[in-house]
Amino acid sequence: MLSIVIPVRDEAESLTALYGELCEVATANGYAAEFVFINDGSTDHSWEVIKRLAADDNRVRAIRFRRNFGKAAALNAGFRAARGELVMTLDADLQDDPHEIPRFLAKMEEGCDVVSGWKRVRHDPWHKVGPSRVFNWLVSWLTGVDLHDHNCGMKSYRREIFDEVRLYGELHRFVPVLAHARGYRVGELEINHRPRKFGRSKYGVTRIVKGFLDLFTVKFLTGFGQRPQHFLGTLGLIFFFLGLIGMTYLAVYWLLGQLHPGQYEPLHNRPLLLYSVASLLLGGQLMSIGFLAELITAYHGRDSDTYSIAERINLPKHPPNNQCTPHPPP
Repeated sequence: MLSIVIPVRDEAESLTALYGELCEVATANGYAAEFVFINDGSTDHSWEVIKRLAADDNRVRAIRFRRNFGKAAALNAGFRAARGELVMTLDADLQDDPHEIPRFLAKMEEGCDVVSGWKRVRHDPWHKVGPSRVFNWLVSWLTGVDLHDHNCGMKSYRREIFDEVRLYGELHRFVPVLAHARGYRVGELEINHRPRKFGRSKYGVTRIVKGFLDLFTVKFLTGFGQRPQHFLGTLGLIFFFLGLIGMTYLAVYWLLGQLHPGQYEPLHNRPLLLYSVASLLLGGQLMSIGFLAELITAYHGRDSDTYSIAERINLPKHPPNNQCTPHPPP
């Protein structure tokens, strides 16, 4: 089965048309599909449209959040509700073309575990396209996952990935990076990107700042998430030894001053004393934080949701625990 997960926020005008295109693609290709809509705190009548679609088609399943929790939370809820071995995600604004879905599935059959869309020709304002390209280059360079469009909302995944990758904050755009860090194969596909017909973009300038901060978080998680002391302890040792070298030099300097009175400045007039003490303290603190992070990593594995579900349609109240599913035959 193919599960198509669609986060929704104030997209009432486009939902019926999107549903129609999804049905057209599923019918034309003979897919056993389900459409999972997650209403992420919409303030328009998106939920009423989804309820109407669900009433006429039991392939439509839906979740409504009590308020806006963000796209990562919406996708996480959708992934947990999905029953298919393969999962597609796309935005609800009709800019992602559902007719690209067969090409994604063909790419998955070639052996990819994740396929990310690439909006080579984008129909977005220049002030979004420019920073996005810089961001994508930086993500590829820092993470080693060479994709042109990490932000693309249209992606396909093997379901089992979400048994291992947990989303929170705004890490949804980094799922290929997080999956790659666990050994999954990541591919890319150039897709058709369409101009927006209805509504407005939900992302502003703050998204750029958040994206860069998330990038550093992902770099730390993928590199040192299970061994934080290797990062913090290394920094701590560097500062500690720099401080130690400074204090050793000052100790020798002080001894020479005792042997040759009047030829050497008093230590309290040397800025190096302050820098050395500060470096020793900073090094000790970083190593202490590293030990605490190791303790948290080892003993404190929280797995609580960051959202609250108000209502479900065609879904059990308590979904079963995630289970690994086998790879479909190539």
